[in-house]
Amino acid sequence: MSTVTSTNPLASTTGTASTPAKATSEASDRFLKLLVTQMQNQDPLNPMDNAQVTSQMAQINTVTGIEKLNTTMGTMSTSFAQMQMMQGVSLVGHDVLVEGNKLQLDADKNGVGGFELSSGASSVTIEIKTSSGAVIDNLKLGAQTEGQHGFSWKPPTGMSMSDLTFNVKAVSGGTAVTSIPLMNDTVDAVRTKDGGLNLQLRQSGDTPYSKVRALS
Repeated sequence: MSTVTSTNPLASTTGTASTPAKATSEASDRFLKLLVTQMQNQDPLNPMDNAQVTSQMAQINTVTGIEKLNTTMGTMSTSFAQMQMMQGVSLVGHDVLVEGNKLQLDADKNGVGGFELSSGASSVTIEIKTSSGAVIDNLKLGAQTEGQHGFSWKPPTGMSMSDLTFNVKAVSGGTAVTSIPLMNDTVDAVRTKDGGLNLQLRQSGDTPYSKVRALS
C-alpha cells in the first residue's frame, strides 16, 4: 500500500519570514538590558556620561531604523514588480515600437519601418536590402527633423517581401547624423527578469521593457 505525503508550500516559509525583524528586536532588547545593568552597577562617584548613553541609544536606533527601511524597500520592490507584470499582461497581442531593421508589411502590402535621428538631417536615405545584404532600392526622404519618423515603401510587383531589412543613412551638411532603425513588433508574452519586466516579441525575442520606444 503506497503512502501519499502532502506538503504545504507555505509552511516552510512561514517561520522564516520575520527572522530579520525578530533578530533586530532581540538585539535591541539585549542592548537595553545591558545598558540598564551598567547604570544600576555604575560607580556613584564616577557615573556614566550622558553623552555616552545618548550615543549608544542612537546607535541601536540607527540599526533598527536601517532594518525597517530595508524591509520597507523590499516590500516596495515586490509591489512594483507585480504592478509591472499587470501592466505588461495588457500588452499581450499588441504592437510596440522597438529598435530593429526588419521591414514590416502594412495592410496594403507595402514595406514599412521607422527611425530616430539624434539631430536634424538635410538628407535621409533608406536602403532596402535582401537577407544577403544586397541593396535592391533606395528611398529618398529628403530633410528630416530630430526625433522619430516612419516611412512606407512600395515594392515592385511580384517581389518577395520575406526577410527584407532596411538601413538608414542620414547626413547634415556632409556630416553623418546618428540614426536608430525602428520597427513594430508584436508582444506574445511577458515575464519578469532580474527585477524588471521583459517582453517576448514575435520577431525580436526576449526584450527588456526599457527598450520599447512607443506603444502602437
